[in-house]
Amino acid sequence: MNLQSELEREAAERGLWSAGDCVIVAVSGGPDSMALLHMLSSLSQSGMITIVAAHVNHGFRPQESAHEREVVQAFAKQLGVICETITLDMPAYIEETRMNGQAASRERRYAFLHDIASRYDASRIALAHHADDQAETVLMRVIRGTGLTGLAGMAAKRSEKNVELIRPLLRMNKSELLRYCEEHHIPYCTDSSNKERHYFRNIIRLDILPYLSNHNPQLSQSLQRLAEVAGAEDDWMDKQTDALFAQLVTLSPDECAISCLDLRGLHVALQRRLIKLILSYLSKETEKISFEQIETMRHAASALAPATWRIDAGAGIRCVREYDRLRWIGESQRSTDKASDYLYEVGLATVSLAVEPPCWTFEFVRSTAMVSSKPVSRCEACFDAAELSYPLVFRNRRPGDRIQVLGLNGSKKVQDMFVDEKIAPLKRELYPLLFDAAGKLLWIPGIRRSSHALTNEHTEDVLFIRARSE
Repeated sequence: MNLQSELEREAAERGLWSAGDCVIVAVSGGPDSMALLHMLSSLSQSGMITIVAAHVNHGFRPQESAHEREVVQAFAKQLGVICETITLDMPAYIEETRMNGQAASRERRYAFLHDIASRYDASRIALAHHADDQAETVLMRVIRGTGLTGLAGMAAKRSEKNVELIRPLLRMNKSELLRYCEEHHIPYCTDSSNKERHYFRNIIRLDILPYLSNHNPQLSQSLQRLAEVAGAEDDWMDKQTDALFAQLVTLSPDECAISCLDLRGLHVALQRRLIKLILSYLSKETEKISFEQIETMRHAASALAPATWRIDAGAGIRCVREYDRLRWIGESQRSTDKASDYLYEVGLATVSLAVEPPCWTFEFVRSTAMVSSKPVSRCEACFDAAELSYPLVFRNRRPGDRIQVLGLNGSKKVQDMFVDEKIAPLKRELYPLLFDAAGKLLWIPGIRRSSHALTNEHTEDVLFIRARSE
């Protein structure tokens, strides 16, 4: 099978494009991208797709770069393909931003490609990475340390900014592409920087791969197969994790939570993936969250781990264990969760009250003892209104707060009540408490009421309060 036919088969198998798509072809001027441009131009001439060539002069090698641009423009013109170019001053940009040179170049190059895609309403950007590039990428990641996702290497297609990045040549070797250029008399340039060993990829290509190939002449093909197998398994694992995320994770604004029992009931591989997916859901800057941090969060769900615990997970995310649940809290929610003292007064005429930020609402009903409702849960309480000093006050906990608990001798610290009831540490500081004007703690809604202002057969004026938390 010739390379043109192989490219068409690859595109059909992987769904790289559809009939009528506009494809931006990233063309550096090297043999790989020039071969790709030639193959795709054949498809465009048949009406299958339309293409636009896009070339970036990074400004690192002024004379070479100018020549590469001329070669690309001339070949695109020969093929009847529109060619868009840009010249960047990357040395100045790198000095200004202090970015890594390769990362900065990629950022600017891809920004240009996306701009061209937007201008031509293109749905695809075609990149000329080939099988040898894939082998180098996998080996680089193995050396630096990676998991299954890293072993999958470069994806044949992935979405980025509403455009799909496609790599039609991933199963073709460099030698095949060079032969294709010779057979079709395709001009190309050789980048002198590919021989410079201060780039890690060049060391892999020039030194490490050739050395290891002495022990396995098929090493490059083996690494390519590893990427194929890892990619398929990684894709399957991603789908399983997505399903578990939808099934097990509770979402609220800038927050994710899961039962510790549910998390530790999963296979360890899915535990790690689910945690990584949760972190990615809350932040786009999770690349630097380490394997050790993932493991720390995973072990926090253990039955032997502390019942309450917290850690800064990185990327502005905090991970918190609250008894039987793990919560991951994003930066905006963390600022909301920070305790700040509040106080709400309740007058004689108050009918309802919303207490924010803990999101509690209270309803107040005055009646006689004959017609008053009876509490049916800890979220309801009745008081003898004649025994209360108005205005009543809802506020959050202060150091030293104690309650005279109904049914117990003496008083008890509110903090100890929270611990006994397994109220999450992050909720304790905002939890509403009801006091009267004399400073007596009357009620901890949903937990216990005090022995003060109890109703009896002599009570004539009853205050009934119902609490509801969101």
